[in-house]
Amino acid sequence: MSWMAHMLKESIMTAKPSPEKLLALGMSFWNAKTLLSAVELGVFDALADGPADLATLTAKLGLHERSARDFFDALVAMKVLDRDADGRYANTPETEFFLVRTRPSYVGGLFEMANARLYSSWGNLTEALRTGRRQSENQEASDLFAALYADPKRLRGFLAAMSGVSAGAAQAIADKFPWRDYKTFVDVGAAQGMVPVTIARAHTHLTGAGFDLQQVGPIFEEYVAANGLADRVRFHPGDFFKDELPKADVIIMGHILHDWDLEQKRMLLRKAHDALPEGGALIVYEAMIDNDRRENAFGLLMSLNMLIETDGGFDFTGADCQGWMKEAGFSHSRVEHLTGPNSMAVAFK
Repeated sequence: MSWMAHMLKESIMTAKPSPEKLLALGMSFWNAKTLLSAVELGVFDALADGPADLATLTAKLGLHERSARDFFDALVAMKVLDRDADGRYANTPETEFFLVRTRPSYVGGLFEMANARLYSSWGNLTEALRTGRRQSENQEASDLFAALYADPKRLRGFLAAMSGVSAGAAQAIADKFPWRDYKTFVDVGAAQGMVPVTIARAHTHLTGAGFDLQQVGPIFEEYVAANGLADRVRFHPGDFFKDELPKADVIIMGHILHDWDLEQKRMLLRKAHDALPEGGALIVYEAMIDNDRRENAFGLLMSLNMLIETDGGFDFTGADCQGWMKEAGFSHSRVEHLTGPNSMAVAFK
């Protein structure tokens, strides 16, 4: 054994493991709840007009003075606020762009939903793992989404959250898919309309539609109109379990399949195949788990979130999705990374 190899072996044998990573992971809910509370309290909105000192920001948000300084300085240490030499707090470029409610780029709707609903439900993850039963509110309701959609305030919050989680993927789909080859599209489970609006804005030759339950219609139409696209993007009410899907050159399903069990997933893919013309395309985008199930922690945690939130939903790999697409009758498919943890599986009829 060479001297270098011997030293390397000795180093490996004598190295002591550190608990730092484990401690950071185990206590990461501290960071999450601090950020979620900052969004709920409107910290980033309060700083949208410019920096503010401790006393001003504390009074503006109606906080108790006992922990206000620690709270704001924790946000500084977490790199979501800045603080200058005079002690004035300010948004970072990221929080100014993404977490100010009046910005069209606001993604905080997802955080609002996480704070209002998911945070407490995830406290029951152990129970969910032991029983396989969802742990969200209305646990005894036979249809989680019906209960959610029946409350107008919760529905609006949920749809805004879906816009937040879809914003990056929507832009990537608008950029990466060959839209020049198609004329019409429909987004199944369109929510507020983030995806149709993003695609229609980027490709002025397209006519699009959003397909969702009837209660979503007014919120969708309000969002589309606010973006000046009412002439090219319309709402199509329906239930994708009971009704046929609208006809279009391209059908999009984003963060839809993971809500449902395997047979329901397969049924929705068959419906998409039936609704498409020859040469049509289906885009399924999700936080797809990598095929080796080792890297995309967000996708795997999202699948646990489906355990918490739904009766049979789960996330899946790109290879899983391609297999189901083939079973549904699609001739060929491909998987392409979009942004962050999100990828799309594109299948052609």
